[in-house]
Amino acid sequence: MQDSAIHVEAPEGVVVVTGAGSDLGRALAAALALRGLAVAGISATAFQPAHDAVVPVIADVRDPVAVTAAFGLIRERLGAPTILINGAEVYPHRDILEETPASFMDTVQLNLGGAFNCCHAVLPEMVARGHGRIINIVTFADVVPAPLAAGYSVSKGALRILTRALVSDLGDRFPGIVINDWVPGTHTPRKGIPDGVDPALAAEWGANLALLHDRAINGLVFLQDREHLPPKSLRGRVKDRVMGRGRVRVRLK
Repeated sequence: MQDSAIHVEAPEGVVVVTGAGSDLGRALAAALALRGLAVAGISATAFQPAHDAVVPVIADVRDPVAVTAAFGLIRERLGAPTILINGAEVYPHRDILEETPASFMDTVQLNLGGAFNCCHAVLPEMVARGHGRIINIVTFADVVPAPLAAGYSVSKGALRILTRALVSDLGDRFPGIVINDWVPGTHTPRKGIPDGVDPALAAEWGANLALLHDRAINGLVFLQDREHLPPKSLRGRVKDRVMGRGRVRVRLK
């Protein structure tokens, strides 16, 4: 498999990063601000941005009323958002026998419902302009769910389906609205993993991805700094080799 580097475009517009109080969210908002964009960071609790130009906004994205108010404030301060990065999430470490309907659905409401609420807030203006950028930060937890993470695994898998649904509904009519899933990788110090990805490095990848407006990448899944291609069966790989088929994988640069 060959990789093809793709360059980012010149910074423009207004970016909204949700989950901006997390290590990755703070680093991502700062990386985008350093690139010259106007950036707002949404968090459910008060936080100190890592860059003075980032506008902090306190809102629980589970609440559609709070989301509407937050995006109204962002429009007043910075203008209409042109890039949305859905990074707000919760990762409860809870056995399925300890889950309750309320606790399970609370995880789903944040990890999935929060992303939908924010998409709902920005899409009308993106449709009116004919262009926009949405990135959903996801994982592959739905492929092989980790123990003690049922709510997280289900909600993150559903978020990946939401991305595909958005592309299905909007791709043909509004090709200028480019939507991707991004898997930054497990970053330190999340879950105490000592050798995870440095949030600052992951933020550089995410910022580069956010600035790509190439319609050709609409719907692609990115793992860290390059396109993720689903594995093929042995039969499929042999057939591709015999027929000389293959595809260049997109790499961020």
